[in-house]
Amino acid sequence: MTDPSTDPDKIIGTTPDNALRNADRADATPDGGPVLAADGTPLKRSLSRALRAQKLRALALIAPLLIFVLISFIAPIGDMLFRSVENQIVSDTMPRTVTALRNYDATSAELPGDEVFEAAYYDLFLAAERKVHTRLGSRLNYEMSGASSLFRKSGRGLEDIGEVYQDQFTDLDENWDEALPWAELMGDPEWIAAQTAWDAAPERRMPEFKLREGVEETLPRTAAAYRTFARFMQTEEGDSPLEEEPWSAVHTALYQDLSAADLSGYSGPRSDMVIAADALVASDGFETISFRDGFVEVDADWLEPEIWQTIKIYSPPYTSGYFLNSVDMQKTPDGPALRDEDERIYGLLFQRTLFMSLVITFSCILLAYPIAYLLSNLPARKANLLMILVLLPFWTSLLVRTSAWKVMLQQQGVINDVLVWLGMVSDGGRLVMINNQFGTIVAMTHILLPFMILPMYSVMSTIPISYTRAAKSLGATNWTAFWRVYFPQSVPGIGAGSILVFILSIGYYITPEIVGGTSGIFISNRIAYHISSSLNWGLAAALGTILLVVVLILYWAYDRIVGIDNVKLGG
Repeated sequence: MTDPSTDPDKIIGTTPDNALRNADRADATPDGGPVLAADGTPLKRSLSRALRAQKLRALALIAPLLIFVLISFIAPIGDMLFRSVENQIVSDTMPRTVTALRNYDATSAELPGDEVFEAAYYDLFLAAERKVHTRLGSRLNYEMSGASSLFRKSGRGLEDIGEVYQDQFTDLDENWDEALPWAELMGDPEWIAAQTAWDAAPERRMPEFKLREGVEETLPRTAAAYRTFARFMQTEEGDSPLEEEPWSAVHTALYQDLSAADLSGYSGPRSDMVIAADALVASDGFETISFRDGFVEVDADWLEPEIWQTIKIYSPPYTSGYFLNSVDMQKTPDGPALRDEDERIYGLLFQRTLFMSLVITFSCILLAYPIAYLLSNLPARKANLLMILVLLPFWTSLLVRTSAWKVMLQQQGVINDVLVWLGMVSDGGRLVMINNQFGTIVAMTHILLPFMILPMYSVMSTIPISYTRAAKSLGATNWTAFWRVYFPQSVPGIGAGSILVFILSIGYYITPEIVGGTSGIFISNRIAYHISSSLNWGLAAALGTILLVVVLILYWAYDRIVGIDNVKLGG
């Protein structure tokens, strides 16, 4: 059976739905024809237009709030979720190396082939020029200790490999160390003309570098290296390739091309330079160095398979490594594995955070309930006066309140001094109440207590006192009247305050950081550390995501056991 008060067809009076139904009936009348509005349009169309305008006005009213929530809440959470799996820095910084490592068996204890060292040379050389090799080192250092210093050192040292060839080519002909001869050898004549005109009047956009036709077939490695150099100079440095001498890596690529093919019959631009360089490379006295040996001269750690295994493991653009680290596991060539026992810290932090948050919540319930009961049963004048004392902590800085507890709880603090004066403890046996879990629980209970009192008070103030009086008049004792009549009606306030205090406490980090020491910090302190100090944003995002999921699961469990509909803030 439908309720007449909610059934649109039985509501007496004009509503948009009833008006549309009436318009439909009028339109369906065979002899009456469509009912027209004042402006001559069919009534149904006019009502639909008015209803649509009403909905648009309502949407416009809530649009600022929706946009604010989207920007300040939904977007940051989405960014956090993305950062917890994003790992594109490896593939973006070392694309050739990632490709070369595809056939490398990371489970073996062997080093990769020479082609991997060659690819790593060109990747790291360009990364060092772009000054992003240190960022890559920092990323891999999260997974392998020492990777950061290795990449920083290699960024400076790989220049020596190319200088072996650059010096010999320059000794043969100084033009090999000049910008224009290289541009004539590698660049398209039309581009050279356009670039020359731009150099003379740099007002418009610099013409994009273009390789000379046929040079990629003759000198493939050199063409690729020079094109990278030229476009880097144009786009990232804003310099003309006609005025900047090439990198030493371009000379290395030239050596590779000359040693791989016979160019004694070369007849293109700068043929005399190329033919002479080809003869020099073919001579017995030409000095060479392998890429593997070059890396070893920079740092012997490049001969450790672990660094290459780490690069291969974290080469995909997306990774589960951050989440594995968040649960004290790690990615290995053989798959996910637990970390060593002395390295497992996050599981302990999650357990401690949940345990201490629950203890703080129950402490607030025990302290807040009698205060809220007293406030709700006092006359309004006295209750308002006492409410000022409840709200007073909100007018005091959080840092000041936390620091005050640090002063009071320390071994030479006020509380210990009073206990010694009363003879309850000896001067040499002062209690340790700071830099541990006890100090964190005490300080956070004090800070979060008002968040428990206010929801309880708002619910208790709506419970009629006549209920308990009626119970007593029927023979119930004070305890029975309270437990059977009053307390069940106050449970929604307890639920609202518990959710508020628990969610606030599980994400607190300032108070545990100041008074918690090493045994009283929360997982939020590690998240803050990775965001502000170690800059491991991926791990911080993964920890935050897990914390968010844990809170949602607990919220779901609370809803199934207690029922979220039973949570009230008053009324």
